[in-house]
Amino acid sequence: MPQLDTSTWFVTILSMIITLFFMFQLKVSKYNFPENPEPKSLTTSKSTTPWENKWTKIYFPHSLPQQ
Repeated sequence: MPQLDTSTWFVTILSMIITLFFMFQLKVSKYNFPENPEPKSLTTSKSTTPWENKWTKIYFPHSLPQQ
């Protein structure tokens, strides 16, 4: 059987990597990124739910009578 000629593999792989790099750069350069991103002000809204105001024995297992 004839031997596999691998002399052109390096050039092929290198050109493929360079091509993929340039394609990725062109793809990313189409996006508009903000120059100075500012953090959003997070306002926590306090919701009033019945279980926040009271603490009952149902929610606290250590206060149950020992068996």
